[in-house]
Amino acid sequence: MKEKFIMKSRGDQQASRSLISPKWTFLLCIGSFCAGLLFTNRMWTVSDSKLITRPTSLESEGLKLVQEGCDLRKLQMKNVKRDSKQIFGEVSKTHQAIQTLDKTISSLEMELAAARSIQESIANGSPISQDDTRSAPEKRKYLMVVGVNTAFSSRKRRDSVRATWMPQGDKRKKLEEEKGIIMRFVIGHSATVGGILDRAIEAEDRKHGDFLRLDHVEGYLELSAKTKTYFATAVTMWDAEFYIKVDDDVHVNIATLGHTLVRHRKKKRVYIGCMKSGPVLAQKGVRYHEPEHWKFGESGNKYFRHATGQLYAISKDLATYISLNQHVLHKYANEDVSLGSWFIGLDVEHIDDRRLCCGTPPDCEWKAQAGNICVASFDWTCSGICRSVDRIKEVHKRCGEGENAVWSATF
Repeated sequence: MKEKFIMKSRGDQQASRSLISPKWTFLLCIGSFCAGLLFTNRMWTVSDSKLITRPTSLESEGLKLVQEGCDLRKLQMKNVKRDSKQIFGEVSKTHQAIQTLDKTISSLEMELAAARSIQESIANGSPISQDDTRSAPEKRKYLMVVGVNTAFSSRKRRDSVRATWMPQGDKRKKLEEEKGIIMRFVIGHSATVGGILDRAIEAEDRKHGDFLRLDHVEGYLELSAKTKTYFATAVTMWDAEFYIKVDDDVHVNIATLGHTLVRHRKKKRVYIGCMKSGPVLAQKGVRYHEPEHWKFGESGNKYFRHATGQLYAISKDLATYISLNQHVLHKYANEDVSLGSWFIGLDVEHIDDRRLCCGTPPDCEWKAQAGNICVASFDWTCSGICRSVDRIKEVHKRCGEGENAVWSATF
């Protein structure tokens, strides 16, 4: 059986070999190879046509850089620089927008606080004259409020001012209505409220009606506190563009003052006066001694730049700032130094105008004859007009702008 099976297998193998000859096998192989090449080339072409797309601008730039001999790292650095410039530009625009918004918010806060202060002043019944009380709730806008600093002992000085550069009676009211100029003598009360000194001022006010009474105890060493209270009170009573403080022994040309101020009315925060920077006096017993001299550095140092105290003006925003922060503003011994210190760190424009500190004749007279009329005149040696009660009429005659100047002026 085994031999038969072996013989059968060999016979089958011989039969299969006889069916496919070596020649046909070779031809079939060549044919299969050619068919494979044809099929493969066709599929490769179709696939390539589907994969080919338009290069992007970035790829084109990359190819260009490669052709120029640059690598992709330079391309990336170029893109980073371009993106950095765009980001920096956006940041700058955002910063400017934030600054503008911050200034707008600050202005609105000041206006809101001023309105609240007016309501509180009316509700609390602050110590002001009847004429001032009637004007407090009015919404009218004024050009300026001129506060003439005075004392209980200065009745003759006040009368000399009334007789020269401060209009009286109906003229003063006309000045308020037609020119928007408020003028008041500024004084507080004595240590004994309702005493003989206060009664004398009340009687004088009933006669002239030109006082602004402050909630303040009078005293030479309290001038810084008085100045702060004056601005805080005035800004709540009158909505003016400028607030001025002047001493009662200084001659003032009101029309010239108005023309000087209106040149700065578009500025938000201005501080106008004769700017100075005097020495800090540490020695006790001398005039203008500074008890806190150590705050200004080594001995012999000078004060920061500030306006001399005889006359200065500030814009409404600064007066409102004083009103809002009056409880935390530090008071130095000298009121002009105190005022200057309150504006340090604020975005305030200091205006140094020497016409606000002319000398008495012949100085102010020469300037008037040359067409450069002074705003204020006084003697530096006396920090005011020396013997002002006797001499202010002479100064007014020789250096005054003329009685009709203020009535013909347009502010």
